[in-house]
Amino acid sequence: MKLIVKGFKDLTNKELYEILSSRADVFIIEQKIHYNDLDRIDYNSYHFFFLDDEKVIAYLRAYYEDDNKERLRIGRVLTRNHGKGIGKELLNDSIDFIKKNIYCKLICMDAQSHAIEFYKKFGFKVTSEEFLEEGVPHVKMELEIR
Repeated sequence: MKLIVKGFKDLTNKELYEILSSRADVFIIEQKIHYNDLDRIDYNSYHFFFLDDEKVIAYLRAYYEDDNKERLRIGRVLTRNHGKGIGKELLNDSIDFIKKNIYCKLICMDAQSHAIEFYKKFGFKVTSEEFLEEGVPHVKMELEIR
């Protein structure tokens, strides 16, 4: 798969629609998380995704945390097709892109607790106790880049 990386203003209407649709399908419909996905963070984010037949099948966004250019936060990490290695490919390709093209010293995230072992495979370390976010157990995780 070819990784696509775009800023908000560079997304086509169709890409934006497919991104929002994939996030709703995974987090609201599949995982039954009731939250406001339209948090305005997308405006200042990099959007990383894979397309298959013009549909977003894997996605994450990245943005600077509190305008701190050393901490890049990732979130909304998803795949529509589970168990096929697409999530691994997305995260691997996204981390490689970040290392080569986006300055930061640290990638951080609030990871769903069930995914801790997945993120550890990429070098992420748990940096907090478990907490609830939108009723779902999470932990803070970080990956040192430089």
